[in-house]
Amino acid sequence: MQPEQPHTGTLYVVATPLGNLEDITLRAIKTLRESEAIACEDTRRASILLRHLDISGKKLISYHNYNEPRAIGQIVALLEEGTDVSFITDAGTPVISDPGYGILHALHERGLKVIPIPGPSALVAALSACPLPVNNFFFAGFLPHKKGRKTRIEELAALQTTFVVYESPFRIMKLLDELESNMADARIFVGREMTKIHEEYITGTIDEIRHHLSEGKARGEFVVVVHPAEKKQKKAEKNYGDHH
Repeated sequence: MQPEQPHTGTLYVVATPLGNLEDITLRAIKTLRESEAIACEDTRRASILLRHLDISGKKLISYHNYNEPRAIGQIVALLEEGTDVSFITDAGTPVISDPGYGILHALHERGLKVIPIPGPSALVAALSACPLPVNNFFFAGFLPHKKGRKTRIEELAALQTTFVVYESPFRIMKLLDELESNMADARIFVGREMTKIHEEYITGTIDEIRHHLSEGKARGEFVVVVHPAEKKQKKAEKNYGDHH
């Protein structure tokens, strides 16, 4: 007779609202209520959401890029004891340009169970409202702040396909200048402060976007969709077809 395998817990990767606290699924609420522990990027931000959902009495584990090894050890220990853990970040879907890779890799190596609880994502939300072609796109996340930034933007421009980046209000104007240097004819879609009170979606040339944001509107987090000039994209597609 085979020895009985010990019961282990499950890590639930739970997507949470980008800003509007009503943007959370019924399944996400149920999962947070039933999990004995919640790993979160910022315990203060998590507490705001949990209070809104009338959820209390949970063990909160701080998990971010600076304490990842210790936090992984705590989470693994709980799961091996049979405790279910929900994993959330400050907003949106964990791991997508947010902390999370480390814990997922560690659990895979140990054969522990991970279940996604899908929901809000800044990337998907922006694409769903974008009037530019997004049937095929490349997601680049956050660009390097300094070292490697120029090279990265040149690589993205060379793709000759729609690409998406996240950008902060402190670097959005710099990004527009960099894009103009590499693909001046591109069309741009910007989602700003999505799902929040001052949310805004604008589409235009680099100059048009720059002019709009220069009027004191370079605030909040940005999702930027960049679509290359049609003639260049069609040429790239033709060249690709000629070689296949």
